Amino acid sequence: MRFPLVTLLAAGALLCSALPATAAAPAVAQKVSMAADAKSYRKDGARHIYAAYKDQIYKGKLPPLIHAIVVVEVEVDAAGNVRDINMIRVPTHAPDVTERVRQMLHSVSPMPAPKRMGSTKYLDIWLVDKSGRFQLDTLTEGQR
Repeated sequence: MRFPLVTLLAAGALLCSALPATAAAPAVAQKVSMAADAKSYRKDGARHIYAAYKDQIYKGKLPPLIHAIVVVEVEVDAAGNVRDINMIRVPTHAPDVTERVRQMLHSVSPMPAPKRMGSTKYLDIWLVDKSGRFQLDTLTEGQR
């Protein structure tokens, strides 16, 4: 049995209109920072990193000898995207730590959007233990 093309198209349109629409994925709220300066934004950035890496945060006071210290300047655009990572101080004895910090910063992008500043550059110090767990100087619990 052959049906005219117009009949087939009309039947297809009728079937498609009868199907329920696919539910859209829920929108994820972008985190926003209301910090007025880079120093204040640094806390919001550190909290964002801690939230992303809960299981890699060193709990309690750090030991007297820290395995590696990485000083990093992070540039964040108005949408919170990490635009540049400038390693100010790197541990020459532990280049793997430097690369890991860089990868972690890229993976947490977007950071909270710096709404009041438009964009920002901020500096933080990563304190890394031999276990690989870390604290940021901004939120550190200190050393023993």
